[in-house]
Amino acid sequence: MRNYDNSRKLFKRASRVIPGGVNSPVRAFRAVGGNPLFIERAKGSRIFDADGNSYIDYVLSWGPMILGHANPVVLAALKKALAKGTSYGAPTALEIELAELVLKIYPSMDKVRMVNSGTEATMSAIRVARGFTGRDKIIKFEGCYHGHADGLLVKAGSGAATFGVPDSPGVPESYARNTVTLPFNDIPALKKTIEKQWREIACVIIEPVVGNIGCVLPRPGYLEALRKLTKAHGIVLIFDEVMTGFRVAFGGAQARYGIKPDMTCLGKVIGGGLPVGAYGGRKEIMSMVSPEGPVYQAGTLSGNPLAMTAGITTIKELSKAGAYRDLEKKASQLERGLKDAAKRAGVRTRFYRAGSMFCTYFAGAEIVDYQTAKSADATLFARFFTAMLQRGVNIAPSQFEAGFMSLAHSEKDIEQTVASAYDVLKKL
Repeated sequence: MRNYDNSRKLFKRASRVIPGGVNSPVRAFRAVGGNPLFIERAKGSRIFDADGNSYIDYVLSWGPMILGHANPVVLAALKKALAKGTSYGAPTALEIELAELVLKIYPSMDKVRMVNSGTEATMSAIRVARGFTGRDKIIKFEGCYHGHADGLLVKAGSGAATFGVPDSPGVPESYARNTVTLPFNDIPALKKTIEKQWREIACVIIEPVVGNIGCVLPRPGYLEALRKLTKAHGIVLIFDEVMTGFRVAFGGAQARYGIKPDMTCLGKVIGGGLPVGAYGGRKEIMSMVSPEGPVYQAGTLSGNPLAMTAGITTIKELSKAGAYRDLEKKASQLERGLKDAAKRAGVRTRFYRAGSMFCTYFAGAEIVDYQTAKSADATLFARFFTAMLQRGVNIAPSQFEAGFMSLAHSEKDIEQTVASAYDVLKKL
């Protein structure tokens, strides 16, 4: 048995000064039992906790560490940038360079604005869409998490799904009234709502692959129908690719599925492990953003030179020949191994993957939306999580979160993960 004494002490200390002892709810391990790990350092495919335990990491800071932890190229670039200062509150050439890289890879965007988080990106994109259309209502989808802005905490995923509180106290009823929530992958419901309410709907915001109730893939034709309906009724289509951007493909889900949204939100990977978000879109929409237009949005730390440096360096590394072929090979190997382990152990699971993000559900039925995701056995998952942690494999502490592959994971890491999974599953 692994020793977690130092993590327990730190959690007890943190609980006295931080709500729930953590700065983001799902870190608290409440969905899986026990106390959270407190991490001291990370390198490559591994994290190391306060008790000196090592783990193969498939959380990867919830996605951004696509090159692996403490990538030497990124660290070297950050060291140079750090020597020049940490924040200027003024424009830099770095902001332009990252923006140009992003626009080249995501041609649906003509202009992009840097912010500090995914929440800022989605919140700002919706405000711009409302300003552009002159309409108030938005459509989102059950289980899609777009950050913790008030109007988006309605039937949300991520921690909200994990803790069973999809509607948060503190959100005014007037905000919720302007948020229309629909089931994911349901074309008739989408068509009926848009055709009835389109004059009031400013935008539709969606995770094209839902990453905050695990990993739910769009059914064939679903995103195409969404694009057709929004375009026909002058509704701004926003792809929240904070999680899927650079993960499901180099050009995100929009490249993978061949859909061109009006606006895109990015984050995670483009910060290379530092806090960054971004939103962009068609020129006529983005011209609404202050100071070019009347829709106000600002941020003292937006375009932070360290974050821009980490993002530029990460994207350049991902641009190298063979990077995505390598990621696909590793993720595919893990998928085959985990599916085979479950089959040999006689445990019913559903494994879904889009590029280098994935999820295993303890369920027999197909997972296509929030309701079917909720039917998965979270109790069985909690037992699986705890046993895997004891064997040195770190997966997200919730049935409703995605896992991630990095370029730093080795074949040995994957083999150890699969062997551990089989050992755990046969005992479940």
